[in-house]
Amino acid sequence: MKKMTCFAGVLLGAGLLAVNVHAQNSSTPYKVLYTTQLMGNGGIDYVYADNDGRRVYVPRGGTTFVFDLDSHKYVGAISNVGGHGVAIDTATHHGVCSGSPPALFDTQTMMKIKDIPVQSRPDGILLEPLTDRVYILSHSSPSITGIDPKDGTVTGTVDVGGNLEQAQSDGQGKLYVDIEDQKKIGVVDVKTLKVLTRYDLGADAGEPGGLGLDAKNHILFAMCASPNVCVVVNALDGKVLATLPIGNGTDGGGFNAHTMEAWSSQRDGTLTIIKENSPTSFVVEQTVQTKSGCKTSALDTKNDRIVLICTERAAAAAPAPATNPPAGGQRRGGGGGPGNLDVLWVGR
Repeated sequence: MKKMTCFAGVLLGAGLLAVNVHAQNSSTPYKVLYTTQLMGNGGIDYVYADNDGRRVYVPRGGTTFVFDLDSHKYVGAISNVGGHGVAIDTATHHGVCSGSPPALFDTQTMMKIKDIPVQSRPDGILLEPLTDRVYILSHSSPSITGIDPKDGTVTGTVDVGGNLEQAQSDGQGKLYVDIEDQKKIGVVDVKTLKVLTRYDLGADAGEPGGLGLDAKNHILFAMCASPNVCVVVNALDGKVLATLPIGNGTDGGGFNAHTMEAWSSQRDGTLTIIKENSPTSFVVEQTVQTKSGCKTSALDTKNDRIVLICTERAAAAAPAPATNPPAGGQRRGGGGGPGNLDVLWVGR
């Protein structure tokens, strides 16, 4: 297997390292195809793949770093915009970062527009396509806050109860969200911002941190920790369809409708791939070795690749300038000190 290593540019006195590994054809198993490393400071939480704009956004400390989704190269940084995660609205070229407070920024100029005052403690985030609203998830009341990405105004709130983690939209008016501390999935009507129901994941479930959704077949994949299982649920009635083993320390997951595969990214350096053979048949297809700490993920829908992030201390890393983490810190974020930010592309 041929590898190529090169250095390019300097960021804030820190080096950028890109490692490329040639992909194999579609008949081969998943593996790490590319890794981009960027020196810096601060903790991380979520990674966001902007499939329309072909960019990857990673908040770290008080800055959001941007990478090219296709070339894997570092693009630049959005200063004074940091937090847990990012959501991008293609129509307005605006993004929202779920910091404390959240921030609105311009994706073309890569400049901050303004802070957005909210009442909750921002954590997870997503863009809901039917309402064209960004929803920020929280572990405190109000647990969901809607934001108009055009101007950053707050459009409404709803309390689902409990500690909210990842969420998925079916594009038809329902938002499904992990309620971590209750081992449930909340179902919200995004048109009325009302809680419709809560699905209990059952006695065999752990705390859900990642969530995938097969919207066509109405199947939810709740990725749980302690115990480490994926609980497969009928999204229409909450019936548990299957419980499958995954790796240790999940904090992200999703579903690829093109390949009919769900995935869970884990802190122990594994990525679990689950094949949906039919709406009633599911199997663990592969456990991919990634890197320790790569617990959150996003999907490159064009190339059927999963993007992961983690941090690691470099043995001889030069100190990077300190960045100011958002108020309240970053819950469960990795690698608060100086060291590499690793962005991994996993595919076939």
